[in-house]
Amino acid sequence: MSRQTYSSLNPPSSHAPRDSLELASLASSTPGTSRNSVSSSASGISSSRKVSFSADDPLAPNDHETTPRAPPHDRSFSVSSAFDFASNLFPLSATSAGYTALGAPTSGPLDLNGLSLEKRKSLTYLNGLSLIVGLIIGSGIFSSPSQVNNNAGSSGAALIVWAVAGILAWTGAASYAELGGAIPLNGGAQVYLSKIFGELAGFLFMWCAVFVLKPGGAAIIAIIFGEYIVRAGVGADAENVSSWINKGVALGGLTLVTLINCISTRLGLRIGDMFMFMKFVALLGITVVGIVVAVTGYTWKGTPNEEWKTHGWFEGTSSNLSNWAVAIYAGLWAFDGWDNTNYVTGEFLNPTKSLPRVIHTAMPLVILSYILANISYIFVLPPSSISSSTTIAVHFGSVVFGPIGAFSLALIVAVSCFGTLNASTFTSGRLVYSAGKEGFLPEILGRIGMPGTLEIGNRVRQRSWLSRRLLYLIGDEDGGLGFTPINAMVFNAVLTAAYVVVGEFGTLVTFYGVAGYTFYFLTVLGLIVLRVREPGLERPYKTWISTPIIFCC
Repeated sequence: MSRQTYSSLNPPSSHAPRDSLELASLASSTPGTSRNSVSSSASGISSSRKVSFSADDPLAPNDHETTPRAPPHDRSFSVSSAFDFASNLFPLSATSAGYTALGAPTSGPLDLNGLSLEKRKSLTYLNGLSLIVGLIIGSGIFSSPSQVNNNAGSSGAALIVWAVAGILAWTGAASYAELGGAIPLNGGAQVYLSKIFGELAGFLFMWCAVFVLKPGGAAIIAIIFGEYIVRAGVGADAENVSSWINKGVALGGLTLVTLINCISTRLGLRIGDMFMFMKFVALLGITVVGIVVAVTGYTWKGTPNEEWKTHGWFEGTSSNLSNWAVAIYAGLWAFDGWDNTNYVTGEFLNPTKSLPRVIHTAMPLVILSYILANISYIFVLPPSSISSSTTIAVHFGSVVFGPIGAFSLALIVAVSCFGTLNASTFTSGRLVYSAGKEGFLPEILGRIGMPGTLEIGNRVRQRSWLSRRLLYLIGDEDGGLGFTPINAMVFNAVLTAAYVVVGEFGTLVTFYGVAGYTFYFLTVLGLIVLRVREPGLERPYKTWISTPIIFCC
C-alpha cells in the first residue's frame, strides 16, 4: 500500500527543526546550506505580491539569521524551505504594511490576542484517529450494503466491492498523507491545489467545499440522524411521521454539535474520541452477533437464514461494468471522509509523524470492520433482504433480537451519525476559518473566538473548585472557553441548516460524488506533478508512486 519512511522524519539539516508555520514563511537560509529556493510554478502570482521578512520575525529561530539572497525573480528575500510557498500559494493575510509571513501576528483583529489555531497546536494521534474514523463510519455501513449488493449481484461480489472501495480510499488517504507532511498547514486540498496548480484551483475547491460539499454532506448525515432518532422513538410507525419532524430533530442535532465545538477544541475532540470507540464497539458487536447466529442458528424469530449455506456466494454476479461502477461508488460513499484530517494538519503536535500513522491505522481498521459487518449481514439476512433494505442495521437487529434489537440498532445508527456530524463540524469550521484568514472569504470568518471569550474563562477560574475542574475538563489549556473559530462554525451551521430545510438530496448526493472525487483526483494527481516538478522537496513521509497512480486510474 505505502512505504512508511519514518526514518526521514527528522532529516539532517543545517538549521533547527521548523514547525508548519516556519516551513511556510521563514527566510532562514544559512550560508552553508545547499537547499536553494526555486520557483515551483510557472503560474505564480504577480511579482508585485512579495513576502517581506523582517530580521525580528517572531517565528524565526534564534540561532541563525535570515539572510537576503540573490533575487532569481526580482525578489529581495527567498524562502528557505524546500520550495517557495510565496510563488503561488493562497493570498497571505493582509496588514497595513502589506503581506506578512503566514501565521505571524497581524495588526488586524484576525485572532484572539494575536493567536491562531496553527500556532497553538493541540491535536494528538488519538484525536486525529477519532476525526477520521468519526467521519468515515457514519451511516454508510448501515445503509449502503443494499446499493452494493443490488449492483454487484451476489454476496461474494459485494464483499469484493467493499474491499476494492476500501483500498481505493486508502490509496487516496496515503497520497494525502504525503502532501500533508510536505505542506503541513491547515486547509487540506485547498492548500495543495493552490500550491501545485495555482490559486485559482484552490479558490474553486474552497468555494465548492464551503458552499456545497461540506454543508451538503453534513445535511445528509443530519437528516439520517433525525430519521433514526424518530425511528428509535416511534418504532414501526416512523414511516408515517412527517418529514418536518425528522428535519426538526436534525436541526436540533446540528445546533448541539455546533455549540459543543464552539465551546472549546478539547470538548469537541473528547466527544469525538468517545464516539470513535462506540462505533468500533457497535461494529464489533454486529460481527460477533452474526457469527453467533451462524454457529447456533438462534434468532428471535426462531428461523435462521440458511441461504448463505445453500447458495453459492458468487451466484448471480453481475457482468455489467456500469453496475460494478455504481456498486463501487456506493462503497466509496461509505468510506468518504478519509481526507478530513488534512484540514487540521497545522494543529497536530507532530504532523509529519501523526498524520501518516493516523491514516495507516484508521483505513485498515475501517476496511476490516466493514467487511466483517457485511459478512454478519450475510449470515443473518437473506440476499433479497440485504438488497432491498435501506435500514439494514435495524432489520438485522429486528431479526436477531426482535423489537428491542430494532430499537437498539436504530439508536446506534443515530449515535454514529451524531459522531460523524460532530467530526464534520470540527473540520468544516477549520476549512472556513482557513479560507477567511487567507482572504478567500470575509475576514470575520477567519477570527478566533468572540469578544469577551477569554474574560469568561478567567472569571470561571476565579470561582469554585468545581468551576475550575469543569474548565479543565472541557476548556482549552491556554484559551479557556471559546478559543475556536466560532464565526466559521456558525457560518457552516447556517449553510448546513439551509440544506436540511431544502431537503432535496437526490441531486445533491450525485453532485457531491462527482464534484468531490473530481477534486480528490486533481489533488492526488497534484502529488504526481509535485514529484516530477520538485523531486528534492522535503517529504517526511513518502508513499509508493504506484499509490497515487492507482487512485487516479
